[in-house]
Amino acid sequence: MNSENIHNVYFLGIGGIGMSAIARYYNSIGKNVAGYDKVSKTLTTELISEGINIHFDDQLKNIPGEFKNKENTLIVFTPAVPKNNKELNYFIEHGFIIKKRSEVLGIISREKSCIAVAGTHGKTTITTMIAHLMRQSRMGCSAFLGGISKNYKTNYLVDKESKYIVVEADEFDRSFLKLSPQKAVITAIDADHLDIYSDENDLKETFKQFVNQINTGGKLLINSKIDFHIPKRDDIEVYTYSLNDKTNFRTENIRVENGLYVFDFIGIKGRINNLTLGLPGLLNVENAIAAIAMASMSGVHNDEIFNSLGKFKGIQRRFDYQINRADFVFIDDYAHHPEELKASITSVKELFKTKKVTGIFQPHLYTRTRDFAEGFAKSLDLLDEVILLDIYPAREEPISGVTSEIIFDKIKNRNKTLCKKEELLELLKNKNPEVLMTLGAGDIDDLVQPIKKMYSKKQ
Repeated sequence: MNSENIHNVYFLGIGGIGMSAIARYYNSIGKNVAGYDKVSKTLTTELISEGINIHFDDQLKNIPGEFKNKENTLIVFTPAVPKNNKELNYFIEHGFIIKKRSEVLGIISREKSCIAVAGTHGKTTITTMIAHLMRQSRMGCSAFLGGISKNYKTNYLVDKESKYIVVEADEFDRSFLKLSPQKAVITAIDADHLDIYSDENDLKETFKQFVNQINTGGKLLINSKIDFHIPKRDDIEVYTYSLNDKTNFRTENIRVENGLYVFDFIGIKGRINNLTLGLPGLLNVENAIAAIAMASMSGVHNDEIFNSLGKFKGIQRRFDYQINRADFVFIDDYAHHPEELKASITSVKELFKTKKVTGIFQPHLYTRTRDFAEGFAKSLDLLDEVILLDIYPAREEPISGVTSEIIFDKIKNRNKTLCKKEELLELLKNKNPEVLMTLGAGDIDDLVQPIKKMYSKKQ
């Protein structure tokens, strides 16, 4: 793929968080960009406002004429697009250059020194934190983020002067094997995506392949609590991080001051005292250790880290406060795996020890529900009240016998309700929770603003 010969870039599934970042990249370098998605959403509205032509009906007539020239048009698609998509099949049948999102990100990332963040949890937060620390320093960076940064209001950052590019390395569909990073982080390796991987060992073997993708002379930073045999490589440096174990990067003196975590950072380039983190949860302190370590190893000075970490505002849908009043708190979170649910709910329970916590959870994917029903139930049992919605199918077709009820039946807490998404607002009218959480990776975020509006009126 020669970028010089590509004038048009067409995206199938342009509204995805990863796809939209690449669309923004090509738009920013002057390419003609357009695309299709199944539904309109906030991201697609923003892309349209940035001058990108998008439609939502899978019909060949909707493809703009200039994008039917296969000599200068690149087609980018996501595996979430069904195989019977008319537009995808048109481009296949007519011999267009067609690349998966992961392939294109790999090509783009090789143009600079790539910092890649991989792992089954925490990668979006750490990727965005690293990008923030780099952007607030003299080093700078471009970045492809797996969420919308609250600091920069986007999932794509561009810095033509910086040699660094920070990317989220997604294990779904083995996408991260298309990357060749100079530095890499591995945050966690828990069984997930068992529609792609045969079992947890298969997943771990693929992470080993990812480690082998790191360039000679590169660096690997890995969470010390991961049960993972790192491939032996004498040509890269390997470091560990943790909250407080005897690792290369860790914390000391963690405490809470004025509702915020304050801690000292210990690293290979010395100590940074009295760092403040504006995000709740000890898990985010651990995420910050990884981000600080990677920024430090990339040339960011300790004083730059000290001055910028406290200004990090977080990511939309990652422990995202919607309402924070004395009488009512509403938090929206993307958690969609049992371990993520456990971490998110535990953090809330730690913060609001005396308050009743109600969680609304929308399972994501039939396969994930089938494979982790017991784990979901165990995590949801940490809540004082559970409201369980129907499964969001995303790219999957229904599986016989797999519904939200298989989680519901395993939840021991009797204060539980099975509810259809369209009936939720009516159900909430009769409830006055003290702390409310919306949880899930599907379209539960459609409900965030209506819920916020409802409880803002109840003040």
